Amino acid sequence: MKNDTKLYDAFGELLYCVAIADGLVQPEELDSMKEVLEDHEWGKAVQWSFQYEMKKKADLKDTYEKALFTLKENGPHPDYKYLVEVLETIAASDGKFQKKEGQVISIFQKSLRAHFKEYLDQNGLIRSYHS
Repeated sequence: MKNDTKLYDAFGELLYCVAIADGLVQPEELDSMKEVLEDHEWGKAVQWSFQYEMKKKADLKDTYEKALFTLKENGPHPDYKYLVEVLETIAASDGKFQKKEGQVISIFQKSLRAHFKEYLDQNGLIRSYHS
């Protein structure tokens, strides 16, 4: 773990990206985020980051790229699995899992997975077997 503050800021940025993907942050998404993160050790930091991005009406693409860069720089982290669960909860909180919200989550997972696999390949940490 390189910098947990930056990591949790990136979590909030990704939550913002999912919530704003359909063009508007819904009140249900805010309520759901607060409920899901309320008792988590990094919940307040993530919510602060989300609110910061929302207040400045941050651009989805720029915010997403900034968050993804931070997660790539941080490397693998056990909280990524929980982050995806929170992203999915937020996306489904208004009863309609919007296609655009799902796309943000899917692209995020694929990008991060590809980055880590590439890192492992380039550093000789995994072997590829050809059949």
